[in-house]
Amino acid sequence: MALKATVFKADLQISDLDRNYYAEHKLTLARSPSETDERLMVRILAFALDADEALSFTSDMAETEEPSLWKKDLTGRIELWIEVGLPDPKRLKKASGRADQVLLYLYHGRQAAVWLEQNRRELEGIRNLRVVEVEADSVRALAGLAEKTMDLQCVIQDGQASFAHDDGLVEVALSRVL
Repeated sequence: MALKATVFKADLQISDLDRNYYAEHKLTLARSPSETDERLMVRILAFALDADEALSFTSDMAETEEPSLWKKDLTGRIELWIEVGLPDPKRLKKASGRADQVLLYLYHGRQAAVWLEQNRRELEGIRNLRVVEVEADSVRALAGLAEKTMDLQCVIQDGQASFAHDDGLVEVALSRVL
């Protein structure tokens, strides 16, 4: 019998000083058995950094034609396509033709750096792609917050994020690499 996804719920309060966006979101995420706490929390980070009422999680682990998150307008046009991890560059190229903007969050430390160098030329050819790397120590700290029910406050300022929770504060180091 196949293992089922685990449901996680997060009350996420966002104060994005860079975009003047202040809102509370009640998130429900399905984590497949093959997904790590690191990836789950980077998906929540991606949501916080690009939060919008129209931004939503997809069933990306089960449906290979969908990103981790996307934002669609009322006509169904994809405004923002967000990937998390180390996708095939061909997937990003295809996404660039379907969406106004494509955003990739890398989070695998040294493995991400190697992947980026191997694929840099192809990625640079994608006109509407932006790549942001989440520093490895930040990802480990975020993974420590993963619980089936989470209450998180995220403050975004000067392109960086901080997550406050019951046990303290996690500073998230981000850098745009492409």
